[in-house]
Amino acid sequence: MGNQTLTTIAASGTVAINTTTADSTAVLPRPVRRVLQNFLLVWLDANIDESNENFKKPLQCLRRIVATITTFTDVDECIDFLSGIQNEKVFMIVSGVLGRQIIPDIEACAQLESIYVFCDNQSIHEQWTKTVPKVKGVYTQIEPICEALRIDRENCDRAMISISFNGIDALFMYTQLLKETLLDIEDDDAKSIREFVDYCRLQGDIDENHIDKFEREYRLHTPIWWYTGPYFIYSMLNRALRLMDVDIILKMGFFIRHLHQHIETLHREQQSTNTMTSTLFQVFRGQGLSIENFEKMKRTKGGLMSFNNFLSTSCNRNVSLEVFARPAAFAGPYSVGILFVMTINATSCKKSSIAFVDVNKHGQKTLPPNHPDLASSYNNIGSVYDNMGEYSKALSCYERSLEIRKMALPSNHPDLAASYNNIGMVLDNMGEYSKALTWYGRALEVQKATLSPNHPDLATSYENIGVVLDNMGQYVEALSSYERALEIRKIGRPSNHPDLADSYNNIGLVYNNMGEYLKALSSYQRSLDIRKVALPPNHPDLATSYNNIGVVFKNMGEYDKALSLYEQSLEIRKVALPSNHLDFAQSYNNIGSIYKCMDEYLKALSYYEKDLEVSQKALAKNHPDLGKSYNNIGEVYDKMGEYSKALSYYERALEVWKIALPPTHPHITVVNGNIENIKKRL
Repeated sequence: MGNQTLTTIAASGTVAINTTTADSTAVLPRPVRRVLQNFLLVWLDANIDESNENFKKPLQCLRRIVATITTFTDVDECIDFLSGIQNEKVFMIVSGVLGRQIIPDIEACAQLESIYVFCDNQSIHEQWTKTVPKVKGVYTQIEPICEALRIDRENCDRAMISISFNGIDALFMYTQLLKETLLDIEDDDAKSIREFVDYCRLQGDIDENHIDKFEREYRLHTPIWWYTGPYFIYSMLNRALRLMDVDIILKMGFFIRHLHQHIETLHREQQSTNTMTSTLFQVFRGQGLSIENFEKMKRTKGGLMSFNNFLSTSCNRNVSLEVFARPAAFAGPYSVGILFVMTINATSCKKSSIAFVDVNKHGQKTLPPNHPDLASSYNNIGSVYDNMGEYSKALSCYERSLEIRKMALPSNHPDLAASYNNIGMVLDNMGEYSKALTWYGRALEVQKATLSPNHPDLATSYENIGVVLDNMGQYVEALSSYERALEIRKIGRPSNHPDLADSYNNIGLVYNNMGEYLKALSSYQRSLDIRKVALPPNHPDLATSYNNIGVVFKNMGEYDKALSLYEQSLEIRKVALPSNHLDFAQSYNNIGSIYKCMDEYLKALSYYEKDLEVSQKALAKNHPDLGKSYNNIGEVYDKMGEYSKALSYYERALEVWKIALPPTHPHITVVNGNIENIKKRL
C-alpha cells in the first residue's frame, strides 16, 4: 500500500479545519491496572483453561495482536467487568453456547466494539448471529479471528482519536499549551526512555517483546517509523491525548518532542525540494464516529473542528473510503462511517506553524520486504479491491501476497492454498475462467497434500471449481465437482446440516443451467427442506432457496409462480436483513425481470430502479454489478421504444464494464450489441 497512498502527519499534534456537511505477556484473569491502549480483549468460554494445550495455540496467536487477554468462564462476572469499562473499546471472543446467552444483554454496550464467536459448529451459530451487527463472524479456527482482530484493532485506533467539535475549545487550547511546554523541555533523553520503558513494563498492558524492541532499537529508527509501525506507540499516545492523560503524556514527552522535530525537519526539506508539487491538493481520512459525535459534527457546519493528535491522512480516496469509512458504516447501528476530505493550501501552510510531510517519500518501512505479515496486508488490500469490483488491482495485490508467501513459506503451507484460491476467485469474477480453474486446482493440490481426505476445506475447493466449470458451460464436469463436495460433506456432517443444503443448492444451479428444470427443482427442494429443519423461519438462506426455485419457474415460463416465490424471498429478507443489504438488489432485480417477461414494463422499470438504488449505496461506483443494473434498465427502455434513454443506460453499463472487466468478457460483447442495435433505430 506504500506506493498507493500519500500519508501526511500534522506535526503540531492539533489540527483545526473548517467543516462542511457532505452528501510474552500475561493472560490475566481479573486485572486491576492502568490501561495504556485504546482496546481490551475479553474471552468468555466455560471451558477455558490456560494450561490446556487446546488453548495454548489460540492464546499465542492472540498475543501477537493484543498483549493482555482477560478471560472469563462465568457470564455474570463478564457482564460486571464490561459494565465497568468507560474509556476503552472491547473486543470479545465468546463460545457459541455462552454467546447466545450473553450477547442479548451486552450488545447495546457502547464500549463493546466487536464480537467473534469461536465454536465447533459454525453453521448452527451463524443462524442466530446474523441479526447481531457487532458479531464480526463465526469461526472454528483461531487464525481468521486473529486476522479480523488485527484489522478491527487498527480501525479502532483510527476512530478513537480526539476530535473537538466546538471550534477552538478548551481541549484544543490545553493540548496546544501542553505541546508547547513539552517542546521547550530539555531533559536527558536516555533517562526519559529508560523511565518510559520501565513504566510500560509495570502496567502489563503491552507486549513485552515490543517493549524490549523499543528499548533496544529506539535510536536505530526514526520517530515516524515508530509512530506508524505495528507497535504500541500510536495507540498509547493517541489514547493519552484523547483522554488528556497528563501523566502518560509527560512520560511520552521525549517521543512527542522527537516526532514533532522530525516532522518539522522533513517538512522543510520537502518544501525546499518542492515535493508537494501542487499549491492545492486534497487528502482523505476514513474512520468511524459514534452517533453522538456524528450529531455534534453536523452541528458544526461552517465552524471549526480540531483533531488533537498527529493526524494521518491519505491521497488515495478509494483506500480511505473502502478500507476505513465504509467498514465503519456497516459496523452496526452505533457507528457512522465518515470520509473527511481536506483541501491543503501549501502556500498558506508556509506561513503556518503546522507542518506536514509525505511519509511515503520519506521511505518508511516497518517490515522487511518478504515478511509474511506483508503478505497478509497485500491479501487484505486485495480483498477490499475485490469487494469494490476493481479486479485488476485485487489481482495485483493477491499476486504480490503470493510472491512473498512463496519465499517465506514451505510449498505446501495452507496460506499458499489461500492465495491460490483468492487469485482463482478474482479471475473467475473477471471471466477468465480457464485461468481461474488452474489456480483453484493448485489450491486443491496443496489441500490434498496437507489435509485429511474428507476435510471440509476440500469440499469448498471442489465447490469453487464447480462454479468455474458451470460458468464455462461445462455442466457435466461442474455437476461432478459439486457431487464430490456433497460426498465429503455427507461423511462429516449430519443429514440435516446446512452445508448439505448448500451442496444441493449448487447442484440445482447446474441442472437449471442445463435446462433440466425438474431435476433442478428436486435439488432446490432438498436444499429447502434441510434449511427449514436446520434454520429459523426467517433465515436469509431460506430466502435464497425461494429465490432459486423462483428462477426455475421463470425459466419454465410459469411467471405467476416465480413472482410469488420472489416476493416470498423478499419478505424474509425484509425481516432478516438491514435495508441496504445487497440481497435486496437481487430480489428487486428478479421481480423486475418477471414483470419484463410479462410485458409490464413500468413495473419492471420500478423494480430495476430499486435494484440500482441499493446497488449504488452498497457497491463501489465501478463495480461490475452496477453495469448489470444499468443494462437491465436500458433493456426496459429499449422494449418501451424510448431508445435515447436505453442508449444512455447501455453506455453507462459499458463504461463500468470497460473499467471492471477484461475486453473479451461476455458482458461487454452483449452491451456492445445492444448499443449497436439501438443506434440503428435512432
